[in-house]
Amino acid sequence: MQEKFDLLIRNASIVDGTGAPRFTGDIGIRGDRIARIGDLSAAHGEVEIDRAGRVAAPGFIDAHTHDDRLMLSSPDMAPKVSQGITTVIAGNCGISLAPMPGGITQPVTPPLNLLDEQGDWFSFPTFASYIEELRAKPAATNCALLVGHTTLRVATLDDLGLPATQEQIARMRELVQEALQAGAIGVSTGLFYEPSIAAPTEEVIETCRPLKEFNGVYCTHMRNEADQVIDSLEETFRVGREVGVQVVISHMKVVGPANHGRSEEALSFIEKNMAKQPICLDCYPYTAGSTILSADRAASSSRVIVSWSKSLPEHAGRDLDVIAKEMGVTEEEAIRRLSPAGGIYFRLDEADVQRILKFDQTMIGSDGLPHDAAPHPRLWGSFPRVLGHYGRLLGLFPLETAIYKMTGLTAKNFGLKDRGVLKEGAYADLALFDADTVGEAATYEAPIAPAHGIEAVIVNGAIVWRDGGSTGARPGRVLAREVPQTVGH
Repeated sequence: MQEKFDLLIRNASIVDGTGAPRFTGDIGIRGDRIARIGDLSAAHGEVEIDRAGRVAAPGFIDAHTHDDRLMLSSPDMAPKVSQGITTVIAGNCGISLAPMPGGITQPVTPPLNLLDEQGDWFSFPTFASYIEELRAKPAATNCALLVGHTTLRVATLDDLGLPATQEQIARMRELVQEALQAGAIGVSTGLFYEPSIAAPTEEVIETCRPLKEFNGVYCTHMRNEADQVIDSLEETFRVGREVGVQVVISHMKVVGPANHGRSEEALSFIEKNMAKQPICLDCYPYTAGSTILSADRAASSSRVIVSWSKSLPEHAGRDLDVIAKEMGVTEEEAIRRLSPAGGIYFRLDEADVQRILKFDQTMIGSDGLPHDAAPHPRLWGSFPRVLGHYGRLLGLFPLETAIYKMTGLTAKNFGLKDRGVLKEGAYADLALFDADTVGEAATYEAPIAPAHGIEAVIVNGAIVWRDGGSTGARPGRVLAREVPQTVGH
């Protein structure tokens, strides 16, 4: 009897997400799972896609996003699915949409305003109510969620310029417990940002205590990625050791001309400590970062582009020095007039970016800011840029390695069972692309553009992107973390 599948992908060059060499075969999908991989020439599919030798890979997993609100406000998730992403890790840098038990005060405290400038979306009193909404109104992508320490501070503290009291830490710990029980996979911090600078390491450790019981993960936008990068790494590792959990260093970088070249020292320090405790890291494939506009960040940048401005929105997408000249003022004064605003900062060295990208354990994360008027091109371009610019053109790594950094490695680190690999029984999350043409279309000048060469994207067995457009399917799920219980240190 003829074997039947809901979706049959024929003649694919299969890159399975493990780092193993590609091989030719067919993929049969039933429901939300991969049922068969092999020679299925005698089988029939309700829907069939002939790859004619082009690549089928696991759907990409974006290790670092700020898509907490995007999943609800733009559930087609076009910036992500258009580049092959099928799962996003949200709630990074200490910034999550939930919980906000008492509602948010106006104006929205930066950097929380990166998720919503008005504050209307901070309407979830508990993490469970946020997850409930995501399940009731699914997005095109899956997600795994972190609860943000800065969000907890804003919800709990009267004065963000002070360390939390024992009572406030206990309250934040309760909120972490609730979030993890509801389905969050970990806690994130943004100790670099103003509302959390005052938080000592001890506050972070005590707030994160519930992670151990749930075997959650600690992700951090470290306190300092510049002169004190080694001290910040040590602080990060200390939190992991004292709480007894895995740490993820977010968007690993070394910032500012004085630190160019220090990626070698930082990676060596990370590698040494990886032998003693579980440590992971991600990075984005660009020499510019993007966050809230501020004078101190602008001072260490060779170029600054304004990505949004509440008071003067017409300047979004323009260079700060040009705006200041037109105004006839200093850049510092221009920033004051533009604020609250966002900026794209050119502060990294290309050799460091390449060294970090190439490091065996580095995952790929876009760190895109989806609500900026003129966003950093990483929002739409990160994954294709790794495949095209860094993989195919510069030869930084073979395709199989690039895919592993976006899929199998990330699924393993975040505990996303049966994701990130193409094997029988795994979930049917796939990116179908042309390895010869895949690349980013987004630029700093025109940042909103779907990638080249991404032909179809499948989430839980449903096609969500095909022939350059969203299909309207919304099969995304909220994913849990499933990892073998770690042994105490």
